[in-house]
Amino acid sequence: MAQAAHMADDDGRRDAHPLSRLWAYVPLAMVSCALWGSAFAFVKLGYELFAVESGNTAQQLLFAGMRFTLAGVLVLAGTALVRHRLPLPSRADVAPIIFLALSQTVVQYACFYIGLAHASGTNSSLVQGTSAFVQIVLASLVFGQEQLTVRKLVGCALGLGGVALVVLRGGGMVGSWSAIGEGLILGSVVAGGVSTCLTRKYGMGGDPLLLTGWQFALGGIALCLGGLAAGGRVAPSSPAAFGILLYLGALSASAFSIWSLLLKHNPVSRVAMYRFLIPIFGVLFSATFLGEVVPAGQLPSLVAALALIVCGTILVNTERA
Repeated sequence: MAQAAHMADDDGRRDAHPLSRLWAYVPLAMVSCALWGSAFAFVKLGYELFAVESGNTAQQLLFAGMRFTLAGVLVLAGTALVRHRLPLPSRADVAPIIFLALSQTVVQYACFYIGLAHASGTNSSLVQGTSAFVQIVLASLVFGQEQLTVRKLVGCALGLGGVALVVLRGGGMVGSWSAIGEGLILGSVVAGGVSTCLTRKYGMGGDPLLLTGWQFALGGIALCLGGLAAGGRVAPSSPAAFGILLYLGALSASAFSIWSLLLKHNPVSRVAMYRFLIPIFGVLFSATFLGEVVPAGQLPSLVAALALIVCGTILVNTERA
């Protein structure tokens, strides 16, 4: 009975908190997805500037660890600055932090960084576009956090259709599929889906910023130690390398903090649908910063894909309107 009431609360009642309001969560979710979309291109640039080799897993883990340790420090420092006190975890926070650090930072981003070294930024962002569907299915069928309705399934189908439309443009994805490339990116999507549901679960009764900051710091340190133990070393080639690292840390700190706060006050499906926009942003950033040239006729496909994603998002977000 309590679980059913909780589902009804998630899907049927509009939370009084401002972050549950349409005017608040829509732009914030889009900002997060734009930041995540830019990560594909900037991680690739970071690999170049830090001399990270595509076949050197130890270097990739070390680079990922540097990014997320920095992200954790930024979240905790920002939280301390706003609250005028250091956000120290309580005993009850320890287990959630460990679970989130393992699923969201260690497993998800070990897969992501290794996979991205063997796949194009465009392909990686397109595979990442399935994350909304994965998160909604996990939240409904595995974690029991909300109901999987026909409208949600249709909305997901429209979003996936938009992603597929971009994938199939002018002959398909950039290059060919590989298990260690796009396959690991898909693995990171599943790990990310689990971490999203855990963030929703733990954030409901806890402090999302505290959990985000400490799990980033703990997971980042674990990745650094793993990379160093395996012999990983990085060699920044210019001051721009540190600028890229700072941007990656800041985007993670910002995007995940926003996302954690949104998940505290909204059902997973309400905000997860916006993740279908990540491939759109990813393709645009990869084309702009990596020069990953796409067919001349891609713009109509992107516009049509965006239309499908918007329709799917509206369908899910107006389910109880």
